[in-house]
Formats: sequence, C-alpha cells, structure tokens
Amino acid sequence: MTGIRKCVVLCCLLLTGLPGLLGCGSPSSDSGAQRPAASELVHQGRMELQYAENFAVDYYEGGYTMLTVKDDTKLLVVPEGKAAPDGLGEDVTILRRPVKKLYLAASAAMDMFDALDAVDTVAFSGVKEDGWYIASAKEAMENGDMVYAGKYSQPDYERIVSGGCPLAIENTMVTHSPEVIEMLGKFGIPVMTDYSSYESHPLGRVEWVKFYGALLGKEDEAEKIFARQLSILKDVEAEQKTDQTVAFFYITSNGLVQVRQSSDYVPKMIELAGGRYIFEGLGDADSHRSTVNMQEEEFYNGAKDADYIIYNSSIDGGVGTVAELLDKCAFLKDFKAVKEGNVFCTANDMYQQSMAIGYIIQDMHKMLSGQETGMKFLFRLKQEG
Repeated sequence: MTGIRKCVVLCCLLLTGLPGLLGCGSPSSDSGAQRPAASELVHQGRMELQYAENFAVDYYEGGYTMLTVKDDTKLLVVPEGKAAPDGLGEDVTILRRPVKKLYLAASAAMDMFDALDAVDTVAFSGVKEDGWYIASAKEAMENGDMVYAGKYSQPDYERIVSGGCPLAIENTMVTHSPEVIEMLGKFGIPVMTDYSSYESHPLGRVEWVKFYGALLGKEDEAEKIFARQLSILKDVEAEQKTDQTVAFFYITSNGLVQVRQSSDYVPKMIELAGGRYIFEGLGDADSHRSTVNMQEEEFYNGAKDADYIIYNSSIDGGVGTVAELLDKCAFLKDFKAVKEGNVFCTANDMYQQSMAIGYIIQDMHKMLSGQETGMKFLFRLKQEG
C-alpha cells in the first residue's frame, strides 16, 4: 500500500470513529451502567513491592485498579460490567477488562505475558516472528493470532488502529521517537512505557510481572511467579561468596569492546551470584545507559586479569569455541581466564528471558563455584571445535 493511500485510510478511520477511537471514557462503551464520580472511588490499598521502584498499583472498591509508571502515566482498569468514573483527569487512561489486542513493542515484557499465560492478550508484535525466542510468541505469530505491526519507531498505524488496539506498550527507546507517541495519541491509542530496564536491582525487573498481572487481573499468578525467582536468589545468597572477578562483554562489528556500566543489572547479578564485576565505577549511573564502548587497549588493561570472562552472544549469535572467540579478538589469548579455561558464553535468548533472572544469577554462581551441571543460560566455551 502506498504512503498516500495509507494516509487516506488513517484519516478515514479518525473521521468515522472506529471503536476504540471514541475516547477512553466514552459513555457509549459503558452499556448504561451507573457512572460513579472519581471522588467516590474508595482506596483500599497499594500493592506491596520488594524491589521495583518504577511503578505502583493502587486498588479501589468495586474492583477498580490504578496503575502508575515512572513518567506519571496512569491507567485505570475498569472491571467488566462496571462503568468508568466521571471526573477523572485527562492524564488518566481508561482500560476495560478483559484487556486484550495489545501492541507490545517492549519485547522484554513478552516473557512476562508468557509466564502469566497471557500471550493471547497481545495481538500486535513489535518483533518479527523469526526474532522471537519465546515459543508461545512465535507460535502465536505462526498461527496468525499475533501479527507484526512494526518496531517501536515505525509502527504500522493502520494495522494497529483498525485492529482495535486499546494500548501500546513501548520500551524506553520510544522516548527517542516522540512523534510515534504523538501519532498514536492522535488515533486514540494511549502509550505506556515499560521502565523495567530502569530498575536498579535485577529482581526489580522481574517484579514488573506484578504490573502486568494487575493489568490483566492475574495478580495471584504474578505473585507466585515472582516468589519462585525470589526463592532462587535467596538460595544463591545463602551460599559462600567467592569474590572472583568477572568481565562481561561483546565485540562490536567495528572492533570496539562493549561492556556493561558498573551500575547496570548485569554487574549486580554477578555480585548477587558471589562474584565481583571487573570494572568498578564505570559509566554514569544517571544516564540509564546499559553499556560503554571501549577501545581494545582499554579493555585489555582493565580485564586481562579477570578470573572469568563471559561473552554476550545475544547480539551476534555468539561463539561455540575459544578459537572462534579469538578469531573475533586475538588479544584475548593473553587473558588469565582464557589461559585457565574459564571462558563462558551466554545463551542467545538471555535478554528475552526477563523472567529467568533468578536462574541466570544461579548459573553465574555455578560458574564461580565450579558446579556447572544444569546451567540454562551460560555455557563454558570449548577449546576446540
């Protein structure tokens, strides 16, 4: 479809008042139910959070749930058969249960939907079928139950709008494409940004499953899922600390070495696993950037004496042997970890497995303690193919 035709179609959708574009608080969608005043909503309590700092969930009598995220986005979830309250501020988006037909551009959140058995609530994906490592998402796209609707910076507005999407869930990269938020808003589709990547504690990221549990009315399931990850962490923390040093890195296509900022969640996982990230005080914590690019010489000087090195395979598909890694970066042959055979690689799907952080910490602890049986997301590189 040409760009002109797409523009015409989208304009027609706006003019005809497609369902979902009538406005979140439209009386026509309340089926004649009595509309309470916002001031009459009685607050019952707030969800207890242990690590997450970038969202809140408040409960009100009658089954109403208010979700608030870091940037002050507010989502009021209205129970099925109930009316949306009158007098809510313009900054409150109203969603009605059952919540479905979502556009999910925040790919890390898909694992949470999968854990909640709620992939069927996502109709529009920001990742193509061959980009998913999560089996249920890939299967949904194969079956046509979920369709590709463009990445976060280039959504397929026509598809999303005509499909009756009530909410776009974006990752923080959308802040670099404010025109996308503006355009979705013009078509009556509110945007919520997932700030799980801003959590300082690794389990703060995992705890976002409670946010999506509250959105979908699956709080009990979310609590159980989080409790399992918390239990794994407590078991690891009960073990003896090794204080061995670890470098976590990736070789970019232009020959730079990409490492994690010291404030990032990966160094924190290494610490929780009983080790110590080799780079201390690296980067600017306030920038919320995850990575820092280094020249080879700088990386060599900082990491050559690390007890373990972990190659991040999630970007380029990884390597299978130490020889393959040395083909990418020959100077690694002088590293202590290479000489001692302590070279590991991540599984390709590590970043999409947001609900597996407890297991990744467990794998790191196994690596550091020499107990590698049962690893799920790390593996030792063989010396030869």
